[in-house]
This record gives sequence, C-alpha cells and structure tokens, in this order.
Amino acid sequence: MKWTSALAIYLLIWAFSTFFVLPFHGRRAEDDAVPLIDGQEPGAPARFHPLRILIQITIVATIAFALFYVAYINGWTNPDVLSGRA
Repeated sequence: MKWTSALAIYLLIWAFSTFFVLPFHGRRAEDDAVPLIDGQEPGAPARFHPLRILIQITIVATIAFALFYVAYINGWTNPDVLSGRA
C-alpha cells in the first residue's frame, strides 16, 4: 500500500471516528446547573473542550486504522476473500 493511500484511508477513518466520539460529550448546560446566556440552546454543551475531543478522535482513529492495516497485511481485506470466491 502506498503511503498516500494509507494517509487517505487514515483521514477517512479519522473523519468517521467523530461520529463515535462526539456522543460521549453530552453534558448539557441544564445538567450542570450553569446559568444560560441569552440565545444559548439549553441542550448545548456546558463546557466545550475541542483539544480533548480531537485527541480522543485521533486515538480512536489510530486504533481503527491499526486494525485495518493488520487486516490488509494478512490479506483479510482482499475482495475475493470477502466475497467467498477464494
């Protein structure tokens, strides 16, 4: 696998990892009894930590890519194997 292909696959997995990580950051302002600012959505996060979220997304994506790469090296992602023709 070329390094550019690996990078593209990693970035794709990284983007999809956001859908796994973000639901775990659901502390609402209502839950923390933080006073709302005019115009603030009550369901919005009370405290937003983007660096922490980016680090968690990167960790999840790196683990998922490592699993994919092991499967690629062992030939488990071969289309013939996946379709049952091999």
